[in-house]
Amino acid sequence: MKNKTLILIAVILTVLCIAFLAVRGTSYVVKLDVAGLSNDAGDFDVAIDQDIEAVNLVNQTLENGQLFLEFRSVHEGRAYVDVYGPGEYQAFFRLFSHKTGILTLDEFLGDCTGSRTIPLAIAVYLLLLIYTFSVRLRQSVRENLYRYRNIFYIGLLIFLSFLLIDQVLRTVTYRGPIATISGMLSAMQGFSVITLPVAFVLAVFVTATNIQLMRREGRNWRNMLGCFLGVLLCFGTVFPDLLYHILFANPVIDIHNQAGIATHVEMLAECLVGTLTSYLECVLMGTVILGIAAAKHKPERDKDYMVILGCRMKDDGTPTPLLKGRVDKALEFAKQQEEETGKALTFVPSGGQGPDEPLSEATCMKNYLMEQGIPEERILCEDQSTSTETNFRNSLEVIRAHSAQEAPQIAYATTNYHVLRAGLIATSLGVRAEGTGSKTKRYFWINAFVREFIATMAAEKKRHLLVGALLIAFNCLMVWLTYQSNIR
Repeated sequence: MKNKTLILIAVILTVLCIAFLAVRGTSYVVKLDVAGLSNDAGDFDVAIDQDIEAVNLVNQTLENGQLFLEFRSVHEGRAYVDVYGPGEYQAFFRLFSHKTGILTLDEFLGDCTGSRTIPLAIAVYLLLLIYTFSVRLRQSVRENLYRYRNIFYIGLLIFLSFLLIDQVLRTVTYRGPIATISGMLSAMQGFSVITLPVAFVLAVFVTATNIQLMRREGRNWRNMLGCFLGVLLCFGTVFPDLLYHILFANPVIDIHNQAGIATHVEMLAECLVGTLTSYLECVLMGTVILGIAAAKHKPERDKDYMVILGCRMKDDGTPTPLLKGRVDKALEFAKQQEEETGKALTFVPSGGQGPDEPLSEATCMKNYLMEQGIPEERILCEDQSTSTETNFRNSLEVIRAHSAQEAPQIAYATTNYHVLRAGLIATSLGVRAEGTGSKTKRYFWINAFVREFIATMAAEKKRHLLVGALLIAFNCLMVWLTYQSNIR
């Protein structure tokens, strides 16, 4: 379903809700529990205090211990209703008659006849969005697992699913439009609150793993990304409560007046930070899910070439456990493919020579492959690359020069935490390849996920900015409606 169609459906649902309310909302039945007081509706007196005739009482009945008072809108205005009955019984409520003729209870945007269609329409639309983006995700993954948009889709689906569950629960326990609005605002920032323990543990665990990473790979800001993100998510989650407690005791800014502007500005700040933090956490979860899926993915057994991505070797020119794991994974896949299909593949070890390395990473891997019994004619060395990007770019040139096929089938071997990142880079270069990953230390995973999360935000910035803008606009609208209801 296209975006224009989704927008059109949203407009149609909005128009239908407004039309339904306009037809049904001109009257409202107030239900009062008067069990045991009387069996005659005439024993209850209804006093309506209003400057002009905004509403009138058209029907008064008593059934099964409940007093039903039906009011009808007459003119725009406000009415205060007192109900007196036997045994000093007294009830009080307000009715708002709008310009449109719609009658609401207690609040300007309070409950009205037929207003339950609002949360129901929202739930239906959320379900439609979830279905649409699920289809898009399935199609995108089928075409290519290694796409940044797949992370975007997964994160968005998590966020929408959380909102749908909350909205369904609020539809069942419906208490009026303003309660629905408040509930949606709470739900949007609620995901970050629920996942706060996870974010806190993440921040602590990531700090510990980042220390390990810096000990092994050196001190640089990239190796502290996980720690920064964990702290940011924790701060974004506790910020709303922190802001409220600071302003609550502040004599200059009054947030105690429920009809005041300051109260609603503070509410908007809480909602925006909480909502955007929740969305970021959903995208991070999407990164984790796709990263695990990519690491566990098994390439089709139809490959012509296997690119092996290099990494640092030992000082004596032999592979480190990390590099050896990558080559062993490539050998494992090649053996399985040959056993299942009888098709032998060509290895392309890829990696240049660093200033402190005795030989190129490609040569190091070639030597190890030959030690494992791979004939030299099945090994094509690419020894000029210095990064994952140049690994794929240069390897593709080597493959094209060697292969007579227009579109040879390519796989690549790397470490499991690096499979997703490598696949995303390959896709960005127009290289269609499937990855397989060898096992490694867990502390590498966290930083890998964080890097891909940041890369996703950058690569899909237009989509994320659009969603962010829609969330900001929606929060502003909901807070404005709450403000309008409170000042009436």
